Amino acid sequence: MRIALGLEYDGSRFLGWQRQPGGGTVQDALEAALTTIAAVPVAVTCAGRTDRGVHALGQVVHFDTEARRPDLAWVRGVNSVLPGSVAVLWSSRVRSDFHARYSARLRTYRYVLLNRAVRPALAARHAGWCHAPLDVEAMRAAAALLLGEQDFSAFRSAECQAATAVRTLYALDIARHGERIDFMLRANAFLHHMVRNLVGTLVHIGRHKQPPQWARDVLESRDRARAAPTFAAAGLYLEAVEYDASWALPHARASALTGPIGS
Repeated sequence: MRIALGLEYDGSRFLGWQRQPGGGTVQDALEAALTTIAAVPVAVTCAGRTDRGVHALGQVVHFDTEARRPDLAWVRGVNSVLPGSVAVLWSSRVRSDFHARYSARLRTYRYVLLNRAVRPALAARHAGWCHAPLDVEAMRAAAALLLGEQDFSAFRSAECQAATAVRTLYALDIARHGERIDFMLRANAFLHHMVRNLVGTLVHIGRHKQPPQWARDVLESRDRARAAPTFAAAGLYLEAVEYDASWALPHARASALTGPIGS
């Protein structure tokens, strides 16, 4: 039997998603909790591995098990033994050909940035920060030049293991809410550090260090050295993973970001 789960977690409390020999990752915590409920070892596969400090509101995983448990056991039961910084939002039995990563059609990430002169305290682990005033209209103009199917080599990390840097960026929306600026990115898939590198470049433009056209110049160069530095992990959230409607997966996810972080 294959089970899909939806998750939220506070990435500041973990060493990233992927299991490590010494533990301390989201995958380590989730597999331990599932193993407790199933009474046999359980291994999970996720839709997208997140780095240390990166959060999730809509991570999706799947696992196979022969353990017969009520559906609520994979939610409330697992949550009862998980640390408080990670929670299962929903569970769904799926066909054996469902794959959390390869069946996904779209992924949405949100980057939360506090734009004020003084560094944050309460939001330090949950938002990026830029002390200089940012020109949102300039950043929007630059963002429009990055949409579509592109080679994003200039925005991938040196450690990225993807076979190709070609991705389709469907949306890159920027909205200001007082001191907070949200960057919403929607694509078929993302490269390692791609969102944080894009945000870093847009912030560079927002500070008027470069004109909007520079974003396109960096993209076309395919040279990571041309782009701005990688922005902090703290503000990055895996917002949602979308699948074909035929899988009939629940859409429940956290609404933790509807409030004014740090405002």
